[in-house]
Amino acid sequence: MKYSGEQGVPTALLREISLLRDLVHPQIIRMRDIALGTQEIALFFEYLDQDLRNYLDACVRHGLVLGVDLLKSYMYQLLLGVSYCHSHSILHRDLKPHNLLIDGRGRLKIADFGLARVSSIPNITFTDEVVTLWYRAPEILLGSHQYSTPVDVWAIGCIFAEMATCHALFVPSRNNQVDQLLTIFRVLGTPDESVWDGISDLPHYNRDFPVWPMQPLAVANLDESGLQLIQQFLAYRPSERISCLDAMGHPYFSDFDVRVLDTLASNEGVD
Repeated sequence: MKYSGEQGVPTALLREISLLRDLVHPQIIRMRDIALGTQEIALFFEYLDQDLRNYLDACVRHGLVLGVDLLKSYMYQLLLGVSYCHSHSILHRDLKPHNLLIDGRGRLKIADFGLARVSSIPNITFTDEVVTLWYRAPEILLGSHQYSTPVDVWAIGCIFAEMATCHALFVPSRNNQVDQLLTIFRVLGTPDESVWDGISDLPHYNRDFPVWPMQPLAVANLDESGLQLIQQFLAYRPSERISCLDAMGHPYFSDFDVRVLDTLASNEGVD
């Protein structure tokens, strides 16, 4: 990456370097080296074959979907990695398939911490420079600048649906925040104070929003427990969203053999 000698290394890059040095986990991409020049910096990471976005696109091209076992493995690994971040008071804030790296062994690792933030500072206020639009939580779309781990959980719910169907869940017809919000309302229903207390106090709330009836989410290729879990990821009220740690104990994963992940971890050094 090139940068101006006068302005120095971009803040987002320095933040990512700092976080990646501190976050050491099998589901988080490892930074192996840094090379710094006068106007250029290079980061060297462990190698994985591709990102999840490319893999899902390939599935669509060939008329395929993820098998149940692989879907559960990817989801569990994603939850492990994000739970680790949250336990260290780190919000990723840009979870999406493009930032999830995978390989032929079945490993999944979280990458791109350029928008990540420490969430443990009391009363911290964040900017809305966060999360690609399709995966952005409704509280951010409605203008809240004080938020926490539930924004990552919402993104995980979107990714879960996308892995199950190979298609993004909330795709607006126009690339703006209002249309993104209305797309969510159209799929899940338009929330009011009875569903989400305090929603009318958020800066971008509009009492004239179109009203769609609240309805359970239907996602192809998910069984009843999977549908229950995704509803808990995508709860409108942030405080009602399931934590990553609790999600790993959800009945959806009752038949998932976590020993598979031990095998993957034991082969970490084999490239």
